[in-house]
Amino acid sequence: MSTAITYEHIVLNQSGVPTIEGTNTKIVEIVLDMKAYGWSPEEIHFQHPYLSLGQIHSALAYYWDNSDEIDRDVKDRLEKIETIRKQTATPEIKEKLREKGLI
Repeated sequence: MSTAITYEHIVLNQSGVPTIEGTNTKIVEIVLDMKAYGWSPEEIHFQHPYLSLGQIHSALAYYWDNSDEIDRDVKDRLEKIETIRKQTATPEIKEKLREKGLI
């Protein structure tokens, strides 16, 4: 008989978002570090020294077991960012930046 256990170091915050226990660090943030920068667990630890390697490995294990859900969260976040970007882009600013050769 086997007993199901929870992921050590991983909790759901008040909004139901998986985070590293005792921190404000969301699992999705660790995943984005890994995907965007190609960081290994050791590099993530170097960049975030307040996290232990055990916490980082637990976060990545949680991700690999729940990757569909977390990948969907990343996609939703990117879509929200794009919507906000489109809503806040003002042509006047773009034109001024173009005139100055900045874009």
